Amino acid sequence: MYVNERPVKILLVDDRPENLVALEASLEGVGGELVLAGSGTEALRHLLSDEFAAVLLDVKMPDMDGFETAELIRSRPRSRQIPIIFLTAYRSDAHLFRGYDLGAVDFLFKPIIPEILRSKVSVFVELSRNAGVLRDQATVLKREEEKLRCVLEAAPDGMVMCHENGDIALVNSRLESLFHYSRHELLGRKIDAIIPDWNRNAAANEQADVYGDAVVHGRELTGVRRDGTTFPVEISLNSFEDLDGPVLITAIRDVSDRKRVDEEIRNLNTELERRVQRRTEELLRSNEELAQFAYAASHDIQEPMRVVSLYAQLLDSRLKGQLHGDATQYLGYISENAKRMQDVVKDVLALSRLDSQGEEHFSKVDCNIALNEALANLEQKIVDARARIVSDRLPVVSGDALQVTRVFQNLIGNAITYRSEADPEIRIKLDSTESEWLFAVQDNGIGIAPDYHELIFGLFKRLHSRSEHPGTGLGLAICKKIVTHHGGRIWVESEPGHGSTFRFTLPRH
Repeated sequence: MYVNERPVKILLVDDRPENLVALEASLEGVGGELVLAGSGTEALRHLLSDEFAAVLLDVKMPDMDGFETAELIRSRPRSRQIPIIFLTAYRSDAHLFRGYDLGAVDFLFKPIIPEILRSKVSVFVELSRNAGVLRDQATVLKREEEKLRCVLEAAPDGMVMCHENGDIALVNSRLESLFHYSRHELLGRKIDAIIPDWNRNAAANEQADVYGDAVVHGRELTGVRRDGTTFPVEISLNSFEDLDGPVLITAIRDVSDRKRVDEEIRNLNTELERRVQRRTEELLRSNEELAQFAYAASHDIQEPMRVVSLYAQLLDSRLKGQLHGDATQYLGYISENAKRMQDVVKDVLALSRLDSQGEEHFSKVDCNIALNEALANLEQKIVDARARIVSDRLPVVSGDALQVTRVFQNLIGNAITYRSEADPEIRIKLDSTESEWLFAVQDNGIGIAPDYHELIFGLFKRLHSRSEHPGTGLGLAICKKIVTHHGGRIWVESEPGHGSTFRFTLPRH
């Protein structure tokens, strides 16, 4: 809303004070401020400093009559457009012709009828107010236009404002530098001279409200410079309604550097993928060779160890009672270490096989059946230790049945091996989230200090001597590798003297 705060002034010019008083009384309540002048010279002084909606000018005045005063008023640019109403007591065609030649808008003949005077002056007061509003609006529009120009000039992108038909109305300096045109060369031209596909892609094919909110963001097109060379650009289109209709503002960004960087990144990614693929093939080949070697070495070592163990047992049975000194004890050492070596080789062989069996070998595994098979394998150990084992109902998962059985077998076997003085009590619990099953194997054994919670999952890591608790030191490492291979995690929660809870997860899907 525009408000003209300047007061509307009416200049009354007459050499007779009583006439000024009469005019002032007649115009009371007309809505303007009345300024009185007793001569043409005084009137001109007022016109130098103030703006007036109208001048009521007496024709017959000494020194400088009304016509001479009017002529001087019209000669000055500041007052040239002010409406002049002549006041006269003489009806003369010559006066009328001269007055109208000097730019008079009306003549009022004395005696003046107040109602007619007020009516005519009120028109000029209203016109003056409206003119003031228009001037204020023009000032505001000019300021807004200046703001728009400042914004366009400050923009890092090329900015072009055009009409609905594509005629360019305004550009910024960045656009000049992008396309190598001068501003004057661009104004009035079609925008498709610099963006050939602008109409088809940015406006004509847009079925949305083209002249409402922005309809194009980040559209990649081709720009054409003045010399005909092309380069990739990215445009964003906005619109607004002007008095003359829809106006489109297009931001144009040169994306040559970005496209070049993207191409370099794609080339680097291609090279990286090629190297990763080659390295992966080398690692797979190396792993396969290592697995074959481990399998062959384990198989070749197992046979002589069985022979050593067998002959040690034969010597012990045949020479029982005939050996003296430490000979019997030595034979026991041979049998015991041969058995331990067989167990180590068996675990190493199992560990090496895990990498060779991928997810393509997975099937549905009922964990209840896997647990029962593990308990069957540990039956003698469970009986000897008088262990009590209970379990929640377990789910069906995707995996390798033998490997899942091995996890339960190793965890339950460890719980029995590292038991306290009390009979072992082992509980298998189940919990779940939206994405995974959470298993827990809880025991009442001797417990594990927190410092060793990570260490125990390493290869050949033991916290006790073999004389205290026999084992190969590979059981938990095998469990970790199996669980990880199935997409899960494994960890332990334990304190010395308070038992242990081994937890592991398997995906639900």
